[in-house]
Amino acid sequence: MTTGTLKLVKLEVTRALRNKKYLFFTVLYPAALFLMLGGTLNGTTKVMGTDLAMPAFYMVAMASFGALTAVLMGNSERIAKEREAGWVRQLRLTSLPGRGYVLAKTASAGVLSLPAILVVFAVAALVKGVRFEVWQWLALTGSIWAGSLVFAALGVALGYLASGDTVRPITMLFYFGLSILGGLWMPTAAFPQWLRDICEWLPTHAYAGLGQAIELGGAPHMKDVAILAVYFVLFTGAAAWLYRKDSLKA
Repeated sequence: MTTGTLKLVKLEVTRALRNKKYLFFTVLYPAALFLMLGGTLNGTTKVMGTDLAMPAFYMVAMASFGALTAVLMGNSERIAKEREAGWVRQLRLTSLPGRGYVLAKTASAGVLSLPAILVVFAVAALVKGVRFEVWQWLALTGSIWAGSLVFAALGVALGYLASGDTVRPITMLFYFGLSILGGLWMPTAAFPQWLRDICEWLPTHAYAGLGQAIELGGAPHMKDVAILAVYFVLFTGAAAWLYRKDSLKA
């Protein structure tokens, strides 16, 4: 990562931290949803077909949802508005390469996803008494954070795909669709079989699967890791292609 890219990452993080509305929806909102969805369930209630307790399930689900919110919602809308305001055009006049801009946007969004994850974990431990080994807490934090980079790349791609007027509804469609079908709001075990067969290939399903495997005392399944890796390549490739396409219009 070049010096210019690092400076842009620092700038992006500073700008986001000054946005109180952004911080509320990325840090506090997922923790509140955890209390609403998982706070009423006791630790003996299991997810259908697994040994995973419902509070633990919703802890990983809402931590993943919070990270998804941080990297997808804010990223796409900011980029679309920056394009219309001429900010991106100004950056092209600097020595920062196109891949540096995409990398900076992805990395800064990843940094901002970490507080959302930690706050949900803290609420789950303090309010619902969720307990794991030290290695599991560390592995959960690392896997959910790393997995969020996949959706940060999607946010960059959507920011270049849509205009400032259309980016929010398009992003919301991806945001809620992936969250619900990926099992972040409810276990996919409750879905009909034909829908479960589709959902298991979605990036959010694999994303939630990382943490659930660790909660059960194992390592993330290679299928989930492979699915996320493929989506990351697709999303970053789309972001880079859309950036170059947008550059030709300028």
